[in-house]
Amino acid sequence: MLTISNLTYRIQGRELFDDASLVLPTGSKAGFVGKNGTGKTTLFHIIQGHIGADAGTVELVRKARIGAVAQEAPAGEETVLDVVLAADKERTALMAEAETATDPDRIGEIYTRLADIEAHTAEARASSILKGLGFEQDRQNAPTRELSGGWRMRVALAAVLFSQPDLLLLDEPTNYLDLEGTLWLEKYLATYPYTVFMISHDRDLLNKAVTSIVHLEHKKLTFYKGNYDTFETTRRMQMELNNKSREKTLDQIAHLQKFVDRFKAKATKAKQAQARVKMIEKLRPPEAMFDEYAAPFRFQQPNVDLPTPMVNLEKVSTGYGDKVILRNVTMRIDPEDRIALVGVNGNGKSTFAKLLAGDIPAMDGHLRVGKKLEIAHFAQHQMDKLKPEWTPLEHVAELMPLDNEAKRRSRLAQMGLTTSRMDTKAKNLSGGERARLLMGLITFSGPGMMILDEPTNHLDIDSRDALVHALNEYEGAVLIISHDRHLIEATCDRLWIAEGGTIHELDEDLDSYQRSITSAKDTGKGGGAAKTGERKLSKQEAAARRAELAPLKGRIKDAETKISRLQTEIEKIDAQLADPKVYNSAPERLITLGKDKARFSADLETTEEQWLALSAELEEAERA
Repeated sequence: MLTISNLTYRIQGRELFDDASLVLPTGSKAGFVGKNGTGKTTLFHIIQGHIGADAGTVELVRKARIGAVAQEAPAGEETVLDVVLAADKERTALMAEAETATDPDRIGEIYTRLADIEAHTAEARASSILKGLGFEQDRQNAPTRELSGGWRMRVALAAVLFSQPDLLLLDEPTNYLDLEGTLWLEKYLATYPYTVFMISHDRDLLNKAVTSIVHLEHKKLTFYKGNYDTFETTRRMQMELNNKSREKTLDQIAHLQKFVDRFKAKATKAKQAQARVKMIEKLRPPEAMFDEYAAPFRFQQPNVDLPTPMVNLEKVSTGYGDKVILRNVTMRIDPEDRIALVGVNGNGKSTFAKLLAGDIPAMDGHLRVGKKLEIAHFAQHQMDKLKPEWTPLEHVAELMPLDNEAKRRSRLAQMGLTTSRMDTKAKNLSGGERARLLMGLITFSGPGMMILDEPTNHLDIDSRDALVHALNEYEGAVLIISHDRHLIEATCDRLWIAEGGTIHELDEDLDSYQRSITSAKDTGKGGGAAKTGERKLSKQEAAARRAELAPLKGRIKDAETKISRLQTEIEKIDAQLADPKVYNSAPERLITLGKDKARFSADLETTEEQWLALSAELEEAERA
């Protein structure tokens, strides 16, 4: 389908591709991965012919149609459904011609072709795609001008999916989708009849919707068979084998060089030394393979003792103006809570986040927030709070007026910004860099709680892993709204859902919730998890079931808390042992640290075994 040969491309003097080649077979489902800013989107522009390469060629199968999501989403009087239907240009042109054609032969050809392309099912197919992306019937028939920017981007995505191009190019298609829409897209792409080439940093999507991975690294393109997990394993093995081969070759060269150095001046050994010089010249150790640098995240820990509960809501209602979005919300958030808030877009997730952050008031009920509790709120619209003409250094200087430049740069480094980017205007930073800067600024003074609304949209996979690590080290409470299942599973232990005009807790894990969504969509039912077979128990039975499992879940949570505490203690000891100064102190200090580490490690091993046993017991009980 697609052949790229010896591609070289530079932008503003920076080389993005250097003699890169790729063959993408027809019918492939390929994920395109690589660090932010390495040129993935640029390659899509080159493939589409929007920009030309400095050298090399890009060839497509003859007459192949390329489809990509439009850069500008529609915003006019046309209905959502009409915009999607118009994306099939051949059908649109044939139907327009059928209105004016007078030649009987041509009319026959038109209707034969319309039958061949199944034009009679077009509206049903378009409607099905829109429904999968979250558009109910009334919204499908509404003008696109009434939609927000995010929903208009969904229309653009639906349009390109409906047109079914031979080569479908998708650039982060889940950025405007909720979890439900992402799950639908995953299933749709897995059965797409033509070639898919998709930029994505969503591990789950790359594991379930594609069968190959194209990796952009060090200005080269490498094709791997299999999903993302297979790619990661294969590449790790390749790196290990390559680097072992390199070490072996370097050892061999060093051994030969020793002989040359020792005997090159001796007449009796001169010929042998010369032979070894030639052997050294022939030996070519492979280039070292290594991961490109992934900057860490580091959040400031809470600067005050956290109250319990931190936030308490009793029959709270909220919304905008006179319009109530959420009502009768009764929940509480405690220190160290890790909550994922899920639900179909438009059901009030972001509204709830704004309520907790204090951006909108409660209309009714009682909302109590702990005294002196600082809440940091990250959302895509918050990016607008960055001053586009200011550099990251200027943003930080405003918060550190009395500190010197070295300390300010050190703080920026903790946010994951490189030295060169610290002096770059915010408007010229990448989306991932702006997200890092904003997260660092809103958590600058050590908040007791973080609310993250789609925090991974602009982050590559390694940066997402770094975010997971930072959140797990953070000691305050966290509420996450995200379609990134890996982020949710790796950081959250509670699941809340926005549905039916309120917020409530789900007594199931993310896998069960995903199955309930899929089941609801497959049977044509809407309304989320509440309408699935997995939740047919009566309220009384469900309550009894929760009560029965509650003690076991409590013991598991206690074990998890203890494991986290022990890991933190061990990390503190390791940090002290890594400090050279400790070895200049009294020997008793080292002995104490060693004993403490051994005790904590043994306790950790025992607690982990208990956690595994309890988790297995819970899994067995839930299946019963």
